[in-house]
Amino acid sequence: MSSTALTQWTVLSGRALRLGRRNVEALIMSIALPVMLMIVFVYLFGGAIQTGTEYVTYVVPGVMLLCVSFGSAMTAVSVANDLKEGIVDRLRTLDVGGAAVISGHVFASLARNVVSSALVLGVAFALGFRPHAHAGQWLAALGILVLTIAAVSWLSACMGLLAGTPEAASGYTFSITFLPYASSAFVPIDTMPSWLRGFAGNQPVTPITESLRGLLLDQPVGTAPWRAVAWCAGIMLVSILAAALLFRTKTRT
Repeated sequence: MSSTALTQWTVLSGRALRLGRRNVEALIMSIALPVMLMIVFVYLFGGAIQTGTEYVTYVVPGVMLLCVSFGSAMTAVSVANDLKEGIVDRLRTLDVGGAAVISGHVFASLARNVVSSALVLGVAFALGFRPHAHAGQWLAALGILVLTIAAVSWLSACMGLLAGTPEAASGYTFSITFLPYASSAFVPIDTMPSWLRGFAGNQPVTPITESLRGLLLDQPVGTAPWRAVAWCAGIMLVSILAAALLFRTKTRT
């Protein structure tokens, strides 16, 4: 990366972080949402769901991924809003590259979601979550989580470019928010109807969830981490290529 491109990326990443900080409602939600979700799942649903262990222990990875999916909506909306208000056109007249514009939003999303995940863990500890991971497993879990956030953030940025309005961008991200529910994040897959098990077992959230859960609890993970990495890398690669194409199309004069 050249010094000019690095400067552009640094400035635009800082801009995206400042925009997020000024959005008070989004900040409040990013803090309150992990707390509310953990309380809802553990105290309202946990007593009715049998997983073979304490439900707070089972559900932590799922809540983290659900918060990541909710947080992705802000990325899509921010990208769509920049296009709608003409900010991108102004930046393009200053010879700012598209990669810096979009990756700035992705970096801000990564930072927000890392903080949100830390909040989820903090609330989970308060509710009785006790992981058994050693240092290597913590690092592996963190790596998979960061890779997941990056993949979801790039996918959301792509949706923001594809949408015509910020409102539409928020709606597009609903598909990402739905995926954790149809996975092993909140209930074992074998408790689902037979017609749903195939999808739940072969979509990206399930190997990611099982990797995080197994690593944090010092349980066997099998091939789940490799499948999780493959899914995330594939989603990120496709999203980056699609974002580059969409950005050229949307900013073509």
